Amino acid sequence: MTLGGVRERWVRAGGIELCVAESGDPGQPTVVLVHGYPDSKEVWSEVAVRLADRFHVVLYDVRGHGRSTAPKPLRGGFTLEKLTDDFLAVADAVSPDRPVHLVGHDWGSVQSWEFVTVRRTEGRIASFTSMSGPSLDHFGQWIKQRIRRPTPRRVGQLLGQGAKSWYVYLLHTPALPELAWRGPLGRRWPRILERVEKVPGGDYPTRSLPTDAAHGAWLYRDNVRSRLSRPRTDAYAHAPVQLITPLGDAFLSERLYDELEQWVPRLTRRTLPAKHWIPRTRPDQLAAWITEFVTAVEDGRTAQAASGRYADRFGGQLVLVTGAGSGIGRATAFAFAEAGARVVAVDRDAQGAERTAELARLIGAPEAWGETADVSDEQGMEKLAEKVATEYGVVDVLVNNAGIGLSGSFFDTTTEDWRRVLDVNLWGVIHGCRLFGKQMAERGQGGHIVNTASAAAYQPSKALPAYSTSKAAVLMLSECLRAELAGQGIGVSAICPGFVNTNITSTARFTGVDAEEERRRQKKTARLYGLRGYPPEKVADAILRAVVHNQAVVPVTPEARGSHLMSRFAPGVLRAIARLDPPL
Repeated sequence: MTLGGVRERWVRAGGIELCVAESGDPGQPTVVLVHGYPDSKEVWSEVAVRLADRFHVVLYDVRGHGRSTAPKPLRGGFTLEKLTDDFLAVADAVSPDRPVHLVGHDWGSVQSWEFVTVRRTEGRIASFTSMSGPSLDHFGQWIKQRIRRPTPRRVGQLLGQGAKSWYVYLLHTPALPELAWRGPLGRRWPRILERVEKVPGGDYPTRSLPTDAAHGAWLYRDNVRSRLSRPRTDAYAHAPVQLITPLGDAFLSERLYDELEQWVPRLTRRTLPAKHWIPRTRPDQLAAWITEFVTAVEDGRTAQAASGRYADRFGGQLVLVTGAGSGIGRATAFAFAEAGARVVAVDRDAQGAERTAELARLIGAPEAWGETADVSDEQGMEKLAEKVATEYGVVDVLVNNAGIGLSGSFFDTTTEDWRRVLDVNLWGVIHGCRLFGKQMAERGQGGHIVNTASAAAYQPSKALPAYSTSKAAVLMLSECLRAELAGQGIGVSAICPGFVNTNITSTARFTGVDAEEERRRQKKTARLYGLRGYPPEKVADAILRAVVHNQAVVPVTPEARGSHLMSRFAPGVLRAIARLDPPL
């Protein structure tokens, strides 16, 4: 049967009828998506539609779930051995002549670890992508190692995972889980997912949820205690594995995977700032990573993420940096490129933007583009946002970095001076946040916005009234946006660099002086910043760190950090310093 491009068939495994759905071209590599508990195959619908253009995509309802039949009796009918039989039956039916690429989430991942580590499946699995579901054998060995050689850290890890596994104990109780799922829990579960996990509504969960969850309790009862107490010692993966770890998973600790390399010779690690149900909340990123991984395996390339710092976090993500033609912007574009991100380098200097993109590709970006735009031009930024969304996709990380310097007393600063510095330093940030931030929010899959403010945002100076005002506004805008977008999984960080050796000093304007004096001050300022010697690469590293840890305000240089502390605890000192004449 075919429904909207999806072909359904039934595959028999022993006495079980498995409901299998296929999409895409059967001549392409086959990707099999295995769902977890208490889900059915529909949990993968958003990921499947994104993969179907490139692959032959297969989903099936695990026995006892969705439209697949349940074993009779239920007890003993959900062992990992029988689940392996089901997988092999599906694989033989949908891809009899070629190995399949396996993807599993939650219990779909748990059982897939069995598939990829037992001998009878060798040659049938080309690769495995795991998310939110460890191997029970690896988990059992992890527990034993910490019991045999307890240290405070290891005991803490055991207790931490024990607390996260509270639901496992409840699922082992007789009858209670079934009563809960067929009663109030089953009715309220969609709302719980929406509120706690931020799972969008739609065709998921399906109406079979109460029955699926009741049957699925036997996945735990038939396997967990027996495997954790007697884990296999030969559970080595015979295919490349990509591990995707959601950092906000309420049920699984990241520490479970600390020693995974000893079981998986070919391992690629990825991390996501998301909760447990990432097939529903992060389908774009999952589809991109699965596509990259499967394509690398099919091409015979080493299926490894970029080797730079934070590569597990930013690999394949789309990052846009304004003011990327030089200085902090270029260093930031390079840092993301080294981490394997796709980079859009934006600058009003077309040659500078293109050069940054060219170098970013050499450094490690799988793709990089140079785009020309003046951030102060609203219409130009609107065209840029439309082009980026159409040709490259929705931005995952936005870095509003473009800015100009302006020095001079308040009364020497003209209206036009004010307008220019606010147009670039403040309105440029507003345009970026409004246009690209809106795209992030409408996509509903999270993201991060970084706005480059300055230590001048909280450190007053009689020589920088316009510049400091623009940066203080950026800082407050960032704080307000952070509060507004937190519920949508979008982080916002304000970076306050301090004295950094970039060309902003040689291009900064000085008001109230003639052209010759302005050139002299530019040269002297550039020389002083050069003597300070703080490189833009350190600011770039602070930007990546801010995104990874979702930091709100990040003073970078020692003087920026010191001024930030004084602004909170000794503001009078900063006010006294503000009255001093700059050494120009």
